[in-house]
Amino acid sequence: MKKLVFATHNQHKTEEIRSALKNQYEVLNLEDIKCFTDIAETGTTFQENALLKTTYVVENFHLDCFADDSGLEIEALHNEPGIYSARYAGTRDNDQNIALVLKKLQNIENRKARFKTVISLIQQGENYFFEGVVSGTIRKTLSGAGGFGYDPIFQPDGYSVTFAEMSMEEKNKISHRAIALQKMIAFLGANEPNMH
Repeated sequence: MKKLVFATHNQHKTEEIRSALKNQYEVLNLEDIKCFTDIAETGTTFQENALLKTTYVVENFHLDCFADDSGLEIEALHNEPGIYSARYAGTRDNDQNIALVLKKLQNIENRKARFKTVISLIQQGENYFFEGVVSGTIRKTLSGAGGFGYDPIFQPDGYSVTFAEMSMEEKNKISHRAIALQKMIAFLGANEPNMH
């Protein structure tokens, strides 16, 4: 099976991607290729950050690879936390990040938000981008024990539950990462070198 490196240290993300790419690729993460560097995300956009990660792996490990950068954009907070989603409260602690969002939205009626993912894929020296967006609203209280990050307060449009209340299969059908990933999978499928 072909190997594809996913430039992340995050086990949750790795599992999500493995479940989506099962049977097509053996997905390795940074730990699997013995890359223990915390690749600096110094870009000002999701696209720049994703590219920084893939470029690092290609330059240092010479493996085809993809990376995503994603975050939560809340309309009333001028699209914050955005690229700072993972460390919004100055820490990677999900509970503190969620608490800060809820505090900032305390007296705000507009709860519109969207999750956005940009995937950078470098394959045979070429770079490609895939984007996924899912719109929804921010709940006033946490609900559900699944998922990670802001999932317990994000309710996607058209659903009465949060991402954290969905099974991984359900979330994988509609999440921002899933949308970007489906685009990448379709691209990989269409560009498979012929195995004759």
